[in-house]
Order: sequence, then C-alpha cells, then structure tokens
Amino acid sequence: MISSLRIENFALIDEVEIQFTSGFTVITGETGSGKSILLNALSLILGERANYSIIGDLKNKSIVEVEIEVSEFNLESFFSANELDYFEKCIVRREISNQGRSRAFINDTPVQLSTLRDLSSQLVHIHSQYNTLELKDLSFQLNVLDILSGNKENTTKFRIVFNEYEVGVKTLNKLKTKLSESSSMADYNEFQLAELNELRLDAIDYDQIQSELTSAENVDDIKLCYDELSEGLNGDRGAINILQLLKASLQKNSNIDGGIKAMYDRIESSLIELTDIASDAEDKLNDIEIDPAKLMELSEQVNAYNKALHKHHSRNQSELLDYWNELKSSSVSDEALQLEVELLELELNAQHAQLNTLAEALHGDRLKSIPAIENELKEALQSLKLVDTELVFKLTKLDGLIETGNSKLEIFFSPNAGIEPVPVHKAASGGELSRVMLALQSLISAKTKLRTIFFDEIDTGVSGDVAQKVGATLTKMGEGMQVIAITHLPQVAAKGGQHLKVSKSNINGRTKSFVSQLNQEERIEETARLMSGDKINDAALENAKALMS
Repeated sequence: MISSLRIENFALIDEVEIQFTSGFTVITGETGSGKSILLNALSLILGERANYSIIGDLKNKSIVEVEIEVSEFNLESFFSANELDYFEKCIVRREISNQGRSRAFINDTPVQLSTLRDLSSQLVHIHSQYNTLELKDLSFQLNVLDILSGNKENTTKFRIVFNEYEVGVKTLNKLKTKLSESSSMADYNEFQLAELNELRLDAIDYDQIQSELTSAENVDDIKLCYDELSEGLNGDRGAINILQLLKASLQKNSNIDGGIKAMYDRIESSLIELTDIASDAEDKLNDIEIDPAKLMELSEQVNAYNKALHKHHSRNQSELLDYWNELKSSSVSDEALQLEVELLELELNAQHAQLNTLAEALHGDRLKSIPAIENELKEALQSLKLVDTELVFKLTKLDGLIETGNSKLEIFFSPNAGIEPVPVHKAASGGELSRVMLALQSLISAKTKLRTIFFDEIDTGVSGDVAQKVGATLTKMGEGMQVIAITHLPQVAAKGGQHLKVSKSNINGRTKSFVSQLNQEERIEETARLMSGDKINDAALENAKALMS
C-alpha cells in the first residue's frame, strides 16, 4: 500500500507530503481546488508520460515521490532482475526538469519508464472516469471475464503462442514473395551468370591485364623511353662516363681531404646503381615485342570486363566478384528457400492446430465460469441498490482465431425485472454504469489481490441512499486493501477512515493548492459543506454527524 505521497512544484502545489493509512481514504474539495492534481501526480508514478505544463515554478523542477510497502508482493526477483536494491518500503520518484526532461527512480536508482510501469502496475491501480467508458469496449469486457474466471494466465499463454504464430505467418509470406521474385529472375540470372563465367574473375587479375594492354598500346613510346635512358647513361657523353671522369679526379685528392673522400664514395655508389639501371633498360628494350594477336586478346578481355563493371554497377573487380558469387549461389539458395518454406508451413500448421485446441479449452472454461460470476455480480449490484438489475455475459464462438482465442463476449444489462437485457453501454445510465464498474472493480480487486486502488469520482451520477451504498461498498473493499477515492458526495465522504481535503488560496497573486488531513470536527464540517454548500447550518452539521456515526 501507499504509505506517503510527496509532491514538489507540481501544478498549483508548491510542496506537500501526505501520509496515507490503510483502509478507505476519501479526498474532497471544491471544484477546481486541485483534487485532480493528486491523481495526475500519482499517474506519473505509474509511468504516465510527463508534460512540461505540470511544472509550477518554471525555475525549478517538479518532483513526485511515493513510499509503497511491497513486502506482500514477493517482488524480490523483480528487483534482482533489474539490479535494484530491495527494501520492504520502496521509494518511487519522478523528476521533471524545467526543460521538460523526465527521470524515474526506484530506491534512488535511475530506471527506464518501462521498468517503472512494470513495478507500479503490480502495486497500484487508478480508476478514472475514463475507465467507466471502457465498459463499452468488448475486449475490455472479455478481459474482465478472464480475470474473474481465473483464466487470465491461460489467456496470456494463448496470446504468446498466437503472436508467435502471427510472426511466423508474416515470415512465411515474406519467404514466399522472395521465392516468387527469385524464380521469375532465374532465367535472367542464368544468362548473367554465363556472361560472368567467361570472365574467370577468380583466376584473372584484370588490373594486371589493363596494365599489360596499356603497355602494348604504347610500345613505341616505351621503346623510345628505354632507348633514351640507355643512351643517356651509357652514351659517349652519358652520365656514367661523366661520373667516371669525376671519380678519377676525386681519387687523386681523396687521401688528403675527408670531404673529398666522402664524395668519391657516393659517386662510386651512384655509378654502381646507374650501371645496373642501364643494363635493365637494355634488357627491357631487347625483350619488347609487338604481338598483334596478343594485343587483340587483351583488348577484348578488358572491354568485356569494363562492360560487366558498367552493367552491374560495380566499382572494381572485388565488387563484381561478389555479385558473381551471389549469382552462383542463387540457384542453390532457391532450393534452400523452397525447403525453408515447406518446413515453416508444416510448423505453422502444427502451431495452428495447437492454437485451436487451446482456444477451445479456453472458451469452454470461460463458458463454465459465467453462471458463478453472474451470481457474484448480482450480489454486488444488490448491495449498490441495483436490486433487480441483471448483468448477462453472452459468450459466442468466433469462426477464426484472434489474440484472445475464439471467444467474443458482450455484457448485457437489464435494469429491472422483466426487461430484456441489451448491451450495457446502451441501456445503463451514468449512475448505473458507475455502480456496475464499482461492482466489477470490487470483484477484480479481490481476485487479483491488488493492494491499492484509486477511484476518481466512481460515485458520479448517484445520490441519496444509493450514495450511502457506494460508500459502504468502498468501505468494505477497504477492509482487504487500500482504497483512495475522490468524491463530492457526503454519504461517501462520511465513510472514510481517513479524510483529506484539497483547498486553494490566492497568495501574492498566484493560486496555490493545499492538502490537509482533517480531524473529527473538521470532517463533520466538511461533510456538512458537501451537503449544504458554503453556508453550513446546524441541520447540516447534525446530518453530517449522523452519517458518520
């Protein structure tokens, strides 16, 4: 249960810390006083997305923090799995910066919002006015049946298998599309493969072939270059002869000066290198031959290669080789793909048969549970002064499978004896819908062993003796769990074991909300105000005392 709620700089609240008790707590206050602020603050703890507009003073951040007793929930494994410190009293906190950024903490450890939701959803439930509208939703109705029948776990297991099956079907469709596209391209791919096979990309280096062709096409220029090189080195006036003369001149004086000796050595070394170059040039010149047939062959190879590069949008031989290998494996992959399709079809057929079996069992369990649930609801509704009201659970079987099985549930409502039941959202008034939801929530809370539930005006549309019955129901729920309810009805407010009042004041030109815990006299006065308005008379005070006795 919630032990305390601390709010800082949130909407109209500067700072407040509320200590909650077990049992039934009521929250009252004039319209616009800020009761919904408490609801919105608690919603942040449940993982709702933060809004920049909730920050009060924009110079500071907003903080919402709750202390929740978790010792009854066996959550040690959850804390361990998420690397969180475990304490019997857990501190959950949200912070919203003045830049609008939100952070969540569990026991002072930063956590993802999803982790916060996973924890809080097991501890606290908020029933807002919007939730009453959910009663119109058929999936919500079926979910109610599953909770009350104890089939929630089986439905979850079915949903897991069904979602796996759906993923498998999508995968199968993609594989079939891929196989169809691949088959239609098979002939064209074979043609392209034959073209690339002729290039022998794995055996021929086309960079080298291109180099050979370039050399062959420029043989005259190359021969001239080697000839000029040979003559420049070995000719009568070539570099070698000149250096030899310089060498002889330096040799005469190499023994008398170290610098001359060093230059002599360098020239001698250069002569060795230049002589070697001259020899290589002569050898190259003698080796060069022009073979027209060879030139034609090289030209054809390079042209075919360049054409393939352009055709297949490849930048180099490596990319073209990758594409060639891809084509070679395509025929093999087609066979493998066909086998994969066949195996997946067999798997999905077996999975679908399993789903049908599970769905039939689930539908049967749901059907068997309905009479007992209808009787429980009838008793709960009678306690809320819906004496002759009847809720009828009409369960039908679908032709196919959906995420929840093969069942369709619609709840029908009959307000009075002898009246033919019609869909609940079409027949029930606002006050009747509120009581129907309260009856459902009372049963659901007991079934799920929820420890804290927060009602936002669950008593909408009721008054008088009916309001007293609503208050009594909330009080009874509070015997087994913590119930917190925002109310405008004195009959409900009088039943609370704890009474909080929200009020607002204008301080220095700014409206601020405050939360106070009322003592017995203050509770009587506030209950009287709910009955008579701002002008509280003696009769209202006496009636308030009577309600609270």
